Amino acid sequence: MSVLAIGCGPFNLGLAALASTVDDVSVEVLEASRELRWHPGLMFDDATLQVSFLADLVTMVAPTHPLSFLAYLQDADRLYPFYVRERFHPTRREYEDYLRWAASRLPVRFSHRVSSVHWDGVGFVVSAVRGDGKDVTFHAHDLVLGIGTTPWIPPALQELPPERLLHSASYLDRVPSVGHVTVVGSGQSGAEVVLDLLRRNAPGVSWLTRSPVFAPLDYTKLVLEMTTPGYVRHFHSLPQSTRDSLVAEQWRHYKAISSETIEELHDLLYRRELTDLNDVELRQGTAVTAAGVSSHKVVLTCTHRDTGRLFEHTTDLVVAATGYRQREPVFLQPIEHLIKRDSLGRFVVGLDHSIDLDPSVTGRIFVANADLHSHGVAAPDLGIGAVRNAAILNAITGREVYPLPKRTAFTSFGAPEGSNVE
Repeated sequence: MSVLAIGCGPFNLGLAALASTVDDVSVEVLEASRELRWHPGLMFDDATLQVSFLADLVTMVAPTHPLSFLAYLQDADRLYPFYVRERFHPTRREYEDYLRWAASRLPVRFSHRVSSVHWDGVGFVVSAVRGDGKDVTFHAHDLVLGIGTTPWIPPALQELPPERLLHSASYLDRVPSVGHVTVVGSGQSGAEVVLDLLRRNAPGVSWLTRSPVFAPLDYTKLVLEMTTPGYVRHFHSLPQSTRDSLVAEQWRHYKAISSETIEELHDLLYRRELTDLNDVELRQGTAVTAAGVSSHKVVLTCTHRDTGRLFEHTTDLVVAATGYRQREPVFLQPIEHLIKRDSLGRFVVGLDHSIDLDPSVTGRIFVANADLHSHGVAAPDLGIGAVRNAAILNAITGREVYPLPKRTAFTSFGAPEGSNVE
């Protein structure tokens, strides 16, 4: 069975890893970039993953797999240092190195940008452009889309000139050398950028967020059970309107700041009080509604949400830590008429992560991390990646290649059986 995975992020790389030990499945990965780089603009030296090393490419469904994180450590002769370190969370640099190690052992074609996908009545015909400009064609019965997300700039900031605005995703590529810097957005990336600016003693730092509080990630144990397959199955069974409401309510699970980062920030601010360092401003409940440049300064028009008061904020540079949006797979345009979407234009995604297609298409298209609306807040979590990929491989082969975990949470997410009491 031939499968083509488009995009070489952790999720599609994990699919290729799990498939590498399955005899009758061939997964090839196409990646537009020349090499594997994982969030390079936020690759701070001391940054760690927010999940355990168990959330690698394979372990949660195949702990003895030869491409596990522990196998990587053993191959690099670093297993004992990791053991003595006694921290389950790898550094980001270490995780990126692990991904590269795995990719070097798998059928990954870098510098292959997919340009179009067609259905020829038998299978998918995928056209790509190689790094040398040559057009190449691939054939596959099934596709898996893992093209990830793209940095998002809110409309209020989009008119700023490029030299006055950068997204946090490219922060380390353009470390600010100007005067006052304002960070807009209070997720993990925003907090890490602020922390880095304070360590550099930038001439002035402001941190604005429309959220009512600089909120910590809710990583308490029972809340974490919402990232388990048990909750995913429950979430997928709900009406779409209910799913959308739940995702909006659960933002603190994946859009907030780790407690460790908050503590480090506060401790640094505390130590600065007795030193002659530059000014710092933290302002919550503040929405940026417009932005422009006046007298060589950026002027942000802001609304204080508690009081409704308007004010202007002046700065030299804005770092937009404003998150990401799904990258639109424009290469699917030739088969768009065969794809079913919901009222908001999103894929209709089945429990096995396949999208609804016209009945004339006998192949399937699966999605990785494009299913927040259908599978809940676990979708971007690295810990669900191996389970998602196992479900995809089981669907492709029509058999249980990898048993899916069944008892994954102490919490019962649905109503009791026979609870329809009038």
